[in-house]
Amino acid sequence: MNDLISLIHARRSIGKLSLPMPSHDELNTAFLCAMTAPDHKVLRPYRFGVMTGKALDEFGQVLLQAGLAKAEADGESLDDTARIKLINMPKRAPMIITVATDYKQHPKVPEFEQLLCVGAVVQNLLLALQSMGYRTVWRTGHLCNEPAVKAHFEVSDDNLVCGFVYVGSSDIVMPEHEEVDLAEFVYFYQ
Repeated sequence: MNDLISLIHARRSIGKLSLPMPSHDELNTAFLCAMTAPDHKVLRPYRFGVMTGKALDEFGQVLLQAGLAKAEADGESLDDTARIKLINMPKRAPMIITVATDYKQHPKVPEFEQLLCVGAVVQNLLLALQSMGYRTVWRTGHLCNEPAVKAHFEVSDDNLVCGFVYVGSSDIVMPEHEEVDLAEFVYFYQ
């Protein structure tokens, strides 16, 4: 196997991350790699937001606000444990990158194709960060497109928050991927 294939096979989602995190230059390199994803008509239908430090604490408050609003709308309430969990969610990594769509109107590129582009962008971002020695996890959750969260990241109603890429370091050694029977997923037509 070559280095790229080995890197892809080694990529794992790790939920609890710590320092160090990427430098500004490393992050810029990772974003440039992300943006090489297939993008019909080069519309760049995505936006990134990078949170560190106090911005993570602010995001915890936004998640709490979103969680309270959702619970109220569902006729439920949040106990203290649930509230604390929401506030602490962003503290599972020293950096979180928000990825959102920024759809462009184009007669040859429908929204679904632009959404697929964003997914490919995130995968490239994960692999670029992995190649630099960092660990990541791509999270969404039931609150990612709640009004308070979208407003916080200035994502319009007609766009989506596609997830949060938690970034940092970890010395956890993950097990090898399980063997996959490709015959269950790959079909050949001749």
